[in-house]
Amino acid sequence: MPRYLSLVKIDEATAPAEGPSPELMQRMGELIEEVTKAGVMLDTAGLTPSAQGVRAHWEGGKLSLTDGPFTESKEVVGGYALMQCKDMAEAVEWTKRFLKAHEEHWTVTCEVREIAEG
Repeated sequence: MPRYLSLVKIDEATAPAEGPSPELMQRMGELIEEVTKAGVMLDTAGLTPSAQGVRAHWEGGKLSLTDGPFTESKEVVGGYALMQCKDMAEAVEWTKRFLKAHEEHWTVTCEVREIAEG
């Protein structure tokens, strides 16, 4: 069965400074439990804020490193989900449920891509 990576991109400017609400975390926990019991979820996690990250860039034979926060980026990767689904449509359905669990003030985008095997 194919595996899919859902990259969770957030707009840090609209995300609450205190992080996700307890209600959001409860909804996420329930959804993660459901998707895990369905045999779909292989791994998932949120990431620390971009202020704690480093961006490595290779261009023209030169390597550059930039400490976060990455002010030139409107969206940053805030987490991921690694799922094993029968097809892209199933991976997208789980991703839609994840997005709808968020309150209206969040700006979240998920990029769902099949993992190229072997």
